Amino acid sequence: MPSDTRILIVDDHEDTLYALESALAPLGYQLGRATSGDEALKQVLRGQVGLLLLDVRMPGVSGLEVVRYMRRVEQTQHIPVILLTGFGPDQELTTAAFGLGVADLVMKPVDPWSLRTKVRYLYDAHRHHLALEQEVRRLRAQVREHTETAHPQRPALPHPDARVPPQRPSGAHAGELEKDRT
Repeated sequence: MPSDTRILIVDDHEDTLYALESALAPLGYQLGRATSGDEALKQVLRGQVGLLLLDVRMPGVSGLEVVRYMRRVEQTQHIPVILLTGFGPDQELTTAAFGLGVADLVMKPVDPWSLRTKVRYLYDAHRHHLALEQEVRRLRAQVREHTETAHPQRPALPHPDARVPPQRPSGAHAGELEKDRT
């Protein structure tokens, strides 16, 4: 993951954005903000987002709609998402959220220490996962390059159907053929 990857905080209330930024500032990560689901999607699709803190209920595009869209797009489907809600426990919301693969569903008001712990773990794990994927791609390219230089393309053998199969002498039995070989 590039070093300029940030944590995107999305909420339609300015005071909540400020509180979340204040809670996460001690981690030292780069933070971004968005005030709507549309704005969040634009930033996520531009890249450089390594974790999304996302309010569930916002005017226009809701947090769940943002996650649904992200999960359908290859470049964004593995970005960890923590959903935030101020409307208390809701079994339907919980089922939908975890069904979409969100990392956590957090109730507001948020405990800053708990949030920092979750964010640090998810963000760092995502960065390590991306670094491992990049290393696997690099190693596969090296293997491919080595294979191509160590074993240059050989001329292709003719297709087996193009050859005439060898014929046995008429009347020969397997034992007679063995005797002829010795």
